[in-house]
Amino acid sequence: MMRSGNGYLIHAGSQARRVLMLQNTIPMCSSQYERMFNTSRIPGIETDTVQHVSDSRHIVVYHRGRYFKVGMFYDGRLLLPREIEQQMERILADSSEPQPGEETLAALTAGDRVPWACARNAYLRHGVNRRSLDAVEKAAFCVTLDETEQRFDEENPVESLDHYAKSLLHGKCYDRWFDKSINLIIFKNGTMGLNAEHSWADAPIVGHLWEYVLSMDPVNLGYTEEGHCNGEPHPNLPGPQRLQWNIPSECQTMIGNSLSVAEALANDVDSHIIPFSDFGKGLIKRCRISPDAFIQIALQLAHYRDKGKFCLTYEASMTRLFREGRTETVRSCTMETCAFVHAMSSDNTTKEKLDLLKRAAEKHQEMYRLAMTGNGIDRHLFCLYVVSKYLGQDSPFLKEVLSEPWRLSTSQTPLQQRELFDLVKHPEYVTSGGGFGPVADDGYGVAYVIVGEDLINFHISSKLSSPETDSHRFGNNIRQAMLDILGLFQLDKKDPK
Repeated sequence: MMRSGNGYLIHAGSQARRVLMLQNTIPMCSSQYERMFNTSRIPGIETDTVQHVSDSRHIVVYHRGRYFKVGMFYDGRLLLPREIEQQMERILADSSEPQPGEETLAALTAGDRVPWACARNAYLRHGVNRRSLDAVEKAAFCVTLDETEQRFDEENPVESLDHYAKSLLHGKCYDRWFDKSINLIIFKNGTMGLNAEHSWADAPIVGHLWEYVLSMDPVNLGYTEEGHCNGEPHPNLPGPQRLQWNIPSECQTMIGNSLSVAEALANDVDSHIIPFSDFGKGLIKRCRISPDAFIQIALQLAHYRDKGKFCLTYEASMTRLFREGRTETVRSCTMETCAFVHAMSSDNTTKEKLDLLKRAAEKHQEMYRLAMTGNGIDRHLFCLYVVSKYLGQDSPFLKEVLSEPWRLSTSQTPLQQRELFDLVKHPEYVTSGGGFGPVADDGYGVAYVIVGEDLINFHISSKLSSPETDSHRFGNNIRQAMLDILGLFQLDKKDPK
């Protein structure tokens, strides 16, 4: 493979093909984009499956415990924004009550998978329930018109962002259909967000979509002075179709059990967002260090200060160079990084610390390149695990290397379409990025997005039940670690050079 102009040339024998470039980056395999809509995760007893239908002409909207099927086409065309608003207004004006079991039905998608599979097969695959379930599972995506209000509050930034994040992550545990590829959540005050199921694709796909939405809605589509979408309502547009359910008491009991499981999980999530604005990518680049390496090393320093020890660390790397490529793991807790972290709490000179930092950053970049090009280790280990299960052979080696949990799981959500946003003129278009829960009971989940030149947003999650973790404490450690590392360079922040 070699770089050529604005693309890459992939050599296969005597042939060479130019690969499409997006913002000087190889895009994701199109198979992930194909599954963005019309896709649902279907529960099974042995394993789940991902169901994708080739075409869907409707969405499903949840509001006040009721489900509505809303057609997105009329007269052979896609509905215009004002016509979609017209349909939402009809749903908001509908005063009907939920049917028995309907309001909390989606809790089945939030609890354990086997009970959900059993309830689906026993009670939801016949008659009116089957037709309504098909409408949900074959919808392009789901929309929740949420009755709560969420927004960033400048007078209470920490608590407001934390509540916003938790609402998008799990809501009430029954007001998002968690098996859908995408749930668009619109709060009562007009704030929006997404909840995405993870098996069909990775975060950059969802981020790519959301960047487009965030720029298209206010800039290209716009609103009238009265707050309506531009355009006129349609005089003959058929209204939304209320989905019908006949959920027996036995199924309602299973729904209640799943809701209890989901609420226990959700109530245990300690979610915290840090808008880190002390400095950003612009100043880090002046240090001649990769911004991602800088942040990952800061996370290691913060974790060591937080817990007094190192841990197995997961950083997601995209495998864009491969057909149907998803992710590989960068094990970013390296010996070089540990040496730097130890030096930060010793009497090493600044020059010695800087030398160790640069070695750690170079090692991180090397690990990242290996992961991107198929030379990581974790997907190979997973293949060996699958083969061992297929052959019915136990492997002491695999038991050893796969048994340690990822107590620090991290991921960067890249801002991919920077040309869509002028954050200097319109700072209100800034995205807080996305987040996820911890993958270990005593660990942290950290997602971050580098926004423009001067802002990095961190999403931190952990479990309240763990005596070892505290998301707000870890957030303070991240902030201080970032400042301490930058301080080694003794830069003048006002000097642009």
